[in-house]
Amino acid sequence: MTSRRQFLTGAGLVGVAAVSRSALAALPEPIIQTGADTQPPLAPPEGQDYNPVVTLNGWTAPWRMNHGVKEFHLVAEPVEREIAPGMVARLWGYNGQSPGPTIEVVEGDRLRIFVTNRLPEHTSIHWHGQRLPNGMDGVGGLTQPQIPAGKTFVYEFVARRPGTFMYHPHADEMTQMAMGMMGFWVTHPRDPHPLIARADRDFCFLLNAFDIEPGSYTPKVNTMLDFNLWTWNSRAFPGIDTLNVRLGDRVRVRIGNLTMTNHPIHLHGHEFEITGTDGGPTPLTARWPEITVDVAVGQMRQIEFIADEPGDWAMHCHKSHHVMNAMGHDVPTMIGVDHRGVVEKIQKLVPDYMVMGERGMADMGEMEMPLPENTLPMMTGHGPFGPLEMGGMFTVLKVRAEQAPGDYSDPGWFAHPEGTVAHEWRGDTPTAARAGAAEGEAAFRARKPDGHGGHPH
Repeated sequence: MTSRRQFLTGAGLVGVAAVSRSALAALPEPIIQTGADTQPPLAPPEGQDYNPVVTLNGWTAPWRMNHGVKEFHLVAEPVEREIAPGMVARLWGYNGQSPGPTIEVVEGDRLRIFVTNRLPEHTSIHWHGQRLPNGMDGVGGLTQPQIPAGKTFVYEFVARRPGTFMYHPHADEMTQMAMGMMGFWVTHPRDPHPLIARADRDFCFLLNAFDIEPGSYTPKVNTMLDFNLWTWNSRAFPGIDTLNVRLGDRVRVRIGNLTMTNHPIHLHGHEFEITGTDGGPTPLTARWPEITVDVAVGQMRQIEFIADEPGDWAMHCHKSHHVMNAMGHDVPTMIGVDHRGVVEKIQKLVPDYMVMGERGMADMGEMEMPLPENTLPMMTGHGPFGPLEMGGMFTVLKVRAEQAPGDYSDPGWFAHPEGTVAHEWRGDTPTAARAGAAEGEAAFRARKPDGHGGHPH
């Protein structure tokens, strides 16, 4: 839920005691978000009109106008984030959440952003992709002093170009970004733009990852690649909300990557075009149809498509380990190993011991295994036909003819027209052709070490 934090009360002064009452009174009141549900778009209450974005499992920061300047207030602070039902992480973020609120502005807006530091160490904010005065770029030690704990700094610049951006620290970056400090930024065009179409639905989210051991709550900040929680906006499936759209909508999805590796994001049922990056809109001559876009570290990608196929369409990272939750990296492969006799002996000592992996790992999507406190199943989630066997970076695009314009609520599972669902075949099964087969037997030619040809075996 959203609440207003009263900084001028005695309790509110903890962590910002170095900021005077008069200074705090002059700041726009920070709006704090404590829930993880996707919030409706924030229509601009004044000034230039635009079609607002919807932040997946997030929200847009309100602002106030002060003599023609748009003012925001970000509070860097420890937060708790529900990764998915059953697991909470203790992270660092902004205004009560990780990621922080999306900032939406219009090209040409004069901006003033107050940043209050309630972390136990100094910080700064880099406005990733923005054209601005060098001293506002947010690199601690290079372009500005660090923001000490308990202090408030102010950034002032003009939103000079439309596009898809993000913000994150440039201070103790390894720790602070690994702890979840990041946020999305969208600058809308002021006038009609030849390369920016008006979208009916405009979604955005950040890719991030954490290494949180089962039973623990705090990420291991020194992890380089072996993360065990792959998330969109600090949420893992089934905690990631669905993208709910109307049949025929022009849909834009903005994706930013602040993990330590690339992510090929794949959409089922539709082709899209890459219409923008953090460098700006993509020229029309440089666009082509795609179904997967690789988003590299530190990059933004903006994709657009017409939602013209009704149904429940998967959208996910195509790295298979990134659509799973916490898992051990040293688990041996047991496919094809018959270890029933061993299991019987083990179960005499450990009655709850279960066989895993001898037929693949799909059984884990169905088994209700006891889990350590504060962790998630490796494979989880249920659909209308049974276990989905997914986790991590996975969600569903729900396209419905009956979805009203501006309605972002979940329409439930898709009602498939009769005869359009794959089903068991009960007739005669034709013989399947096999590569290299000769009358049902494999044939190949071996070559002896001396280089002479052998005989077929």
